[in-house]
Amino acid sequence: QVLLVESGGGSVQAGGSLRVSCAVSGHTFSRGCMAWFRQAPGKERAGVASIDSDGEGTFFTDSVKGRFTISQDNAKNTLYLQMNSLKPEDTAMYYCAASSMVRGWCTFDQYDYDSWGQGTQVTVSS
Repeated sequence: QVLLVESGGGSVQAGGSLRVSCAVSGHTFSRGCMAWFRQAPGKERAGVASIDSDGEGTFFTDSVKGRFTISQDNAKNTLYLQMNSLKPEDTAMYYCAASSMVRGWCTFDQYDYDSWGQGTQVTVSS
């Protein structure tokens, strides 16, 4: 059974930084894509960043390019999302997701991901 547990969310002022983490058990990164999604109040959940099973190919939604970085620590089996230059519009619940079906070209199609965490809240104030 795959278990994903997010942590590291919190409140920060605009321009600040946060790193959220996703502790992974029951799944190895080489098995498939990993991704971060977010859902703001009143909006649909949407992809933010993804990383392929080799840990080399990364993908970002346009609004976070140049500000966010996705990485994984194989020894700790932990996925990270480093968020810099945060903006109020980055405020959302952030979810970690794992795919056992897709290994490369990791898109933000939520149906590609079959395991999800419970989320961690990120709030950016102006």
